Amino acid sequence: MAVPRRIPLAFGVVFPVGAFVVGVDPVNDFDKVRAGVADAQQRDEETGDLVWQVKVIDADPDARTNEVKIRMTAPVQPVPPDLLPGTPFRPVEFDGLSITPYIDRRNAERPKIAYSLRASGMRAPAALNGRRPAPGVAA
Repeated sequence: MAVPRRIPLAFGVVFPVGAFVVGVDPVNDFDKVRAGVADAQQRDEETGDLVWQVKVIDADPDARTNEVKIRMTAPVQPVPPDLLPGTPFRPVEFDGLSITPYIDRRNAERPKIAYSLRASGMRAPAALNGRRPAPGVAA
């Protein structure tokens, strides 16, 4: 059995209560920055597209951390959904969400398993009769 490096995940599994976009920033390739390369933005190994980091607030009050970073690849900077009228919030759902586990060795004495999230796209949430879909169910 071959286990993919990036494991697909439904949006509702990661964000059962929803999520809000805070911002989209380029991800720098630090080797290129050190070398003084003009275009130091990281590129995806598989597609060659630019890599972007989307900062997201997890709306789940029981979440271990409320800010999550999701990487996206795109030839140009992804545009977040519109603001929710009368609020500073941009509700979002991610398409093609995947998780990649890795070993975080920042604390050499006690490494731990961590993960990174990636998505192929983002959009405004689909309305489902005023209710959110159940975790793991696509909208």
